[in-house]
Amino acid sequence: MSSLASALKLENVLYDKKGPIAYVTLNRPKVLNALNRATINELLSAFEDARDDSAVRGVILTGAGEKAFAAGADIAEIANNTAVEAATRRGQALTDLIENLGKPVVAAVNGFALGGGCELAMSCTIRIAAESAKFGQPEVKLGVMPGYGGTQRMPRLVGRGRALKLILSGDIIDAAEAYRIGLVDELEPDAHVIERAETVLRRIIANAPLSVKYALEAVNKGLETSVAEGLLIEASLFAVCASTDDKKEGTSAFLEKRAPKFQGK
Repeated sequence: MSSLASALKLENVLYDKKGPIAYVTLNRPKVLNALNRATINELLSAFEDARDDSAVRGVILTGAGEKAFAAGADIAEIANNTAVEAATRRGQALTDLIENLGKPVVAAVNGFALGGGCELAMSCTIRIAAESAKFGQPEVKLGVMPGYGGTQRMPRLVGRGRALKLILSGDIIDAAEAYRIGLVDELEPDAHVIERAETVLRRIIANAPLSVKYALEAVNKGLETSVAEGLLIEASLFAVCASTDDKKEGTSAFLEKRAPKFQGK
């Protein structure tokens, strides 16, 4: 267990930082990284720490082992859970935190991403899938339905019809089909998924931190409103960016033909 995980009292999640990147790894491989209540709480703690640490510029989320990113909720816990709504709201709080972290989160999806695992991936900024990955929302086969944001995020990613087909059938699709319909952004050989996630993240965090933060905010908030209102959000956040020291540094570096040195100010 890393010192960070120990400090945060994490038992089901591995949490580490290497330079500007934080690594969050679901670590219950014997149960395919199933999401029980304790794991959800630990993920919240890890992502809150990453959000609040100014040295962290981005996060990679993945699952331990070769079989699963996260194979959904812990079925035994669901079967005996009388506080289902409270548990659902906790899971929604996690996916909302990830989506609105203010920093890019790349899902490196290995193996099964089902139910809550698929919902976790959908809340990330970018999804990079191993060629062996599988995706689905099979909750209807258990007498429930997606509860961590799947009914809202999947239609926004793949369209209403495709989302309803997956949600209502409970079908599981392979990585190639997930890529074809836009559920994931890239496919990679299994052995290269983390490496590719790091490459993508480093390209993003080479840019101005506040520009990345506000661009994320503009896209996320804009999708919740009309185009006209979204344009107002964009204009407002553009004005904020234009008043930063990083804007002065970025434009000066461009004119002087040198690499910029952004400070996040």
